Amino acid sequence: MRERVYYVYILASRIGGTLYVGVTDDLVRRVYVHKEKLLKGFTQEYDVVRLVYFEQFGEIGAAIQREKRLKKWRRAWKVRLIEENNPNWNDLYPPIAAPRIAATPHFSPLSSPGLADQPGTTDLVRLHHQ
Repeated sequence: MRERVYYVYILASRIGGTLYVGVTDDLVRRVYVHKEKLLKGFTQEYDVVRLVYFEQFGEIGAAIQREKRLKKWRRAWKVRLIEENNPNWNDLYPPIAAPRIAATPHFSPLSSPGLADQPGTTDLVRLHHQ
């Protein structure tokens, strides 16, 4: 049985633009949903589709707690967190999606495993793609 992985992520509309903080168990699928505007809501309305930061967790409770904490942070703190890890606000989606797309014939993020957040088992691991 494979270990569950959960992500807390920050999307931006552009450099210095509108921010959105979320949590998911399938980062590639979730960002795809935002990018394709498949769900109505905040990210669709404000075009918040650029993945600028994410952290990986092995336990859903820890991921949800971190998401709630980040949502309470002042904007300046979130911007600093992004810029410490991704100073150019590059979209991190292509580099994380490409290996999965290449490894899966007829890849569709919407048919990927891990469609719902469920409890996991390990401690926090931070990922930084620059």
